[in-house]
Amino acid sequence: MQTKMWIGSVATAAIVTGSAMAGEFDYPDAERVDHVDEYHGAKVQDPYRWLENDVREDEQVEAWVEAQNKVTFDYLKSIPGRDTIEDRLTKLWDYAKFGTPFKQGDRYFIYKNDGLQNHYVLYKMDELGGEETVLFDPNTWSDDGTVALAGTSFSNDGRYVAYAIQDAGSDWRTWKVRDVATGEDLPDTLEYLKFTGVSWDADDEGFFYSKYPDPDPSQKFQSLNLNQKVMYHKLGTDQADDVVVYHRPDKPEWGYGAGVTEDGRYLVITAWKGTDNKYRVHYKDLKNPYMMPRHLVGDFDHDFTFVENEGPIFYFQTDKDAPNNRIIAIDIREPAEENWVEIIPEADEPLLGVNVVNNMMVASYMKDVLTEIRMYDLRGRFIRNVELPGVGTAGGFGGDRGDTETFFSFQSLTTPPSTYRYDLITHEYELLERADVDFDPSRFVTKQVFYSSKDGTRVPMFIAHRKDLELDGTNPTLLYGYGGFSISLRPGFSVSRLGWMEMGGVYAVANLRGGGEYGKSWHDAGKKMNKQNVFDDFITAAEFLIDEGYTSSEKLAIHGGSNGGLLVGAVMTQRPDLFAVAVPAVGVMDMLRFDEFTAGRFWTDDYGSAKDSPEMFNYLKAYSPYHNLKVGESYPATLVTTADTDDRVVPGHSFKFAAALQYAHAGDEPVMIRIETRAGHGSGKPTAMIIEEQADIYAFIAKNTGMKIPASAN
Repeated sequence: MQTKMWIGSVATAAIVTGSAMAGEFDYPDAERVDHVDEYHGAKVQDPYRWLENDVREDEQVEAWVEAQNKVTFDYLKSIPGRDTIEDRLTKLWDYAKFGTPFKQGDRYFIYKNDGLQNHYVLYKMDELGGEETVLFDPNTWSDDGTVALAGTSFSNDGRYVAYAIQDAGSDWRTWKVRDVATGEDLPDTLEYLKFTGVSWDADDEGFFYSKYPDPDPSQKFQSLNLNQKVMYHKLGTDQADDVVVYHRPDKPEWGYGAGVTEDGRYLVITAWKGTDNKYRVHYKDLKNPYMMPRHLVGDFDHDFTFVENEGPIFYFQTDKDAPNNRIIAIDIREPAEENWVEIIPEADEPLLGVNVVNNMMVASYMKDVLTEIRMYDLRGRFIRNVELPGVGTAGGFGGDRGDTETFFSFQSLTTPPSTYRYDLITHEYELLERADVDFDPSRFVTKQVFYSSKDGTRVPMFIAHRKDLELDGTNPTLLYGYGGFSISLRPGFSVSRLGWMEMGGVYAVANLRGGGEYGKSWHDAGKKMNKQNVFDDFITAAEFLIDEGYTSSEKLAIHGGSNGGLLVGAVMTQRPDLFAVAVPAVGVMDMLRFDEFTAGRFWTDDYGSAKDSPEMFNYLKAYSPYHNLKVGESYPATLVTTADTDDRVVPGHSFKFAAALQYAHAGDEPVMIRIETRAGHGSGKPTAMIIEEQADIYAFIAKNTGMKIPASAN
């Protein structure tokens, strides 16, 4: 890992307080301090450094948060029709939801939510479609819904299930073990696990997992995550007695995923350093207890994702010599590259993943952001395409190698989720369940368009709205984007977006570079010193919506979360004239210091680091939202959203950006921050909290685009 290359001075004095140009809003005072960091000889002011401190540990930050929330929530509550929006969203949300069924041992399992439950309940069944019995109901775990079920791993025979408990949205998890038949918990409890799954050994006597050292309690939501180890826990023993299976103390930045092969013979350890799919793979023969894990393939240069094995023949998905991915076979007895065998060659479309079920490889591809499923035998011979129920997004197709059935889900922007059982012998599928949502899909239209970005690159975008909407340039429009980490924004159903469209709004999703929509080359075109391409793609998407008569700058809102929050922050500082409203959610706003906190160091794969070189520092500083706010500029109406327990993108990013924005802003539009308590980056958030936040966002957008909120909740 790179060492620090800047020198931070002590915050010596308060030089300015409050907002220089607060407009009509009385924003809370935010002390500006004389803090300077040095990067490669360049000095950079950081006047709100104190807002990086943990709100639980710093009374000044706590007071600022409370004062900001008072201003924000007083404003949001005053918006006429805000409660109407929440009522309608609540009504839309109140439908039975379900996951894709799966089988483990002799039982079937399914996640369900009866409508407005804060969390899904996991049920067990002795036969598919039979009587459902509760296995986990996290709705009973806390009064406010902020404790959630965050992961499960069933033993091979289905007798036990290890499960993760998430508190207040934090990435730190506690794992326990439950007897599936009785519903009783075993004494086993594993504390402070993060970024890990659980994989049982062949005899179901225990499981493998990864573990960081226990954090300092006062720093657990901010300190860097280093020195992960692969551990083994034997049932019935104390966590303190768990055995270290693999650790590289000389490589503190390495993290690990450890999984036992389906035949129980091998432990596959996949080492990673960041967010890129670049791995170093080791394996251990579990029949030889004295064998140390042995390096097999990779050195953080390519994707080597383990798929399945046939004895010593290991199948991997890789982008080595195949940017869109291919499947290869490696004999661990002769692992040299010249002995690799290509099983499924690279296609024109990116290969997303492969499951081996019924001795077939079920491969998921993405063509122009839409799902295609292709089946092959284990030698790579093409068998068939799966004809999906429509044009949209499908997922699932999991199971064990010997299963003759699998399950999948299907949805689109205006098609509610449905689940299907697929017979792998007859290749026929049947509908099991379709969500019954209180809306008429015939009232809406969805289209995929393609537009040319600043440099001529062809970029796809989905647009959805009511059919009766007149495209006269006056429609309030919400443009959403992400553009990073090879994550693809595929068309999926969302009742919150439906609520926006019912109000008369246009909803658009731009598939920006930096995502994975067209494979590795699409991702690479939007990372590190190509990051400006992402912002150009988003700005051009906005201009397309205006030029094509959907909306105007006075009616256009932008929204994105996490890396998408960075996106919104960057484009609103680059083109404040183009948007009426900006909603950056849990965003990475300080691009010079993001890698100083929790998981931030992993993101250097996508962003680079200010410590890398003068060139990288200058590039990051040129678009860092926090560093590019200009005093005297009129910015769009802005609602920054974050949460006090976000230990993925620490809330200091949003705190500093909001304080600097309120200081710089010269216009009359509101620039506010909404800070959720007992919530994190997004996962584990209860339904009630999600609906309230979404109603606030839509009310804020409606108010600041002149949108008329319907008088009734439909």
